[in-house]
Amino acid sequence: MIDHMNLPVSDLLKSKRFYDTVLDPLGYRFIAEDGPARGYGTTTWQFGIELVQSPILKLHVAFIAQSSSHVRAFHNAAIGLGAHSIGEPGLRPVYGFGYYAAFVEDPDGHNIEAVFRG
Repeated sequence: MIDHMNLPVSDLLKSKRFYDTVLDPLGYRFIAEDGPARGYGTTTWQFGIELVQSPILKLHVAFIAQSSSHVRAFHNAAIGLGAHSIGEPGLRPVYGFGYYAAFVEDPDGHNIEAVFRG
C-alpha cells in the first residue's frame, strides 16, 4: 500500500546512529541522503528520517523482520544504544496468530516495532 515514508526527527545525527544500528539486524541498509533526509531500504528508499524544526507528532512504525531472532536482534541493538523498551520481544496473539514483535522508543519518542508474522 505504501511505497515509502519519512519519519520526522529533531536530531538527524542522533537518529542516523539509531536507525543505522537497529535496521541492520532486519536487513535494511542506508540507501541515500537528500538534504536533511536519510533513506533506508533493501534496494530502494522505503523508509526515511527527515529533520524538522517544528514539534514532532509521535508516530508508530513497524518494520518487517524475517524471523523471531531478527526481532530479538533489533531489540538488543536498540537497548544497546540506550533506547527505552516499550515491549520486550514476544508473541502478541491479540494482533494475530504467530505475531512476534518488540517495541522501542527512538530518540524522538516514536514507537518503533519489529514484527515477524511466523
